[in-house]
Amino acid sequence: MLDKSPDQILDSNLVHIQNELKEKLPNIVLCSEPFHKAEFLNKLINSVETPIIFVDMDLLYTGYIESGIIPKKDNLTVFHPTKENWKEEFTKIITKISKEKFLVIIDSFNGVYNMFEDLESAIFINSCIMLLASLGKDVDSSIIITAMARKKENEGWILTPGGKQIIKSAKTGVYLLKKIENNLIFRSINEDSKVFKI
Repeated sequence: MLDKSPDQILDSNLVHIQNELKEKLPNIVLCSEPFHKAEFLNKLINSVETPIIFVDMDLLYTGYIESGIIPKKDNLTVFHPTKENWKEEFTKIITKISKEKFLVIIDSFNGVYNMFEDLESAIFINSCIMLLASLGKDVDSSIIITAMARKKENEGWILTPGGKQIIKSAKTGVYLLKKIENNLIFRSINEDSKVFKI
């Protein structure tokens, strides 16, 4: 369906996508393939000069950097929070983004919710994400959260239980990332949305 859309916008430098991601905070990028997600994030990181905070919950992107497959940019700071040090690492992140503009990437939503399994923790994580979004708005930062998701007929996009609240928020931008042939396709989950071809 996406590859037949006549309204695709070629966006190899991700300029249009960056503008799209400024419209709402936070933004969730849904994807069903981890390698497509890593490819998109690498293109996004390489397209911005703004300082970047990368919260790597599934360690896929860090693995690419450490193996030398992806070079680490000088403006990129990577955090690897665990359940034990989450509050300490989160404090460092909010201290940084409250002072200046950043691109904040949380990769991935699933990793966060796998770390904190009960409902009370899910509420805590949602509060952390909404605090990041609020601080980000004050300094014109972008907050992007990736999520591995699948679509179920008659149910829409399926995430971990805690993720549903964030997706339903009117303040949240929700996007779908797919690969069709050799191109990444990025679009809002709304039916009448623009389609960006990377």
